[in-house]
Amino acid sequence: MIPRVLLGSAPVPGGEGELHLFRRGADFAISVSTMPGELMNSRMHASEDALAQLGCAPVAGRQAAQVLVGGLGMGFTLAEALRQLGPDARVVVAELVPQVVEWNRGELGECAGWPLRDPRVEVRVGDVGAVMREAGPFDAIVLDVDNGPEGLTRDENGRLYSPAGLRSAWAALRPGGVLAVWSAHPAPAFTRKLERAGFRVRLKQVRERVGKGAVHTVWVGEKG
Repeated sequence: MIPRVLLGSAPVPGGEGELHLFRRGADFAISVSTMPGELMNSRMHASEDALAQLGCAPVAGRQAAQVLVGGLGMGFTLAEALRQLGPDARVVVAELVPQVVEWNRGELGECAGWPLRDPRVEVRVGDVGAVMREAGPFDAIVLDVDNGPEGLTRDENGRLYSPAGLRSAWAALRPGGVLAVWSAHPAPAFTRKLERAGFRVRLKQVRERVGKGAVHTVWVGEKG
């Protein structure tokens, strides 16, 4: 059996426990010490790809599209956003944990094709809610933060998905802009929150691997 090797650890700012980056052969995994199992694994990213496709495809034809990706993770959402967008696009990626950025600049970056090396990318280390308010307006906001609308690793993440957080997202989007949100679990009440914030909403159920694995949820909200 190929051994699992710990490559790095990082505290969760404003939360409890630590993030741990592991490698086993060609596969990477990130876990958090306060939760069983893995937060993410490099073999399972079809729903992250779908998140970026659903969020970016509607605005990909706009000149100099401006996109915010909230949560770097293993880089798959960012990499797919870059594939969807044109050469004049600008993508701001907000990541709270500085070590996650460094992991993606190191050997972890290989599994998503080194998206941080793309000249269209600007990295901001900090809370995505603050970046949303300061760096807009955006044509699309793509959120893959925590496990979705109910923050698990950091209580403050839940504010993104509160009525006030959704109003901030609405204000940060240009007319016709798109807010796409990933979740590991269905959350019917969140659909109603998006609608009350003024978004036209559709849902997409996507498996974590192509054709198999757990079913994840992506909300797509369009600003009228």
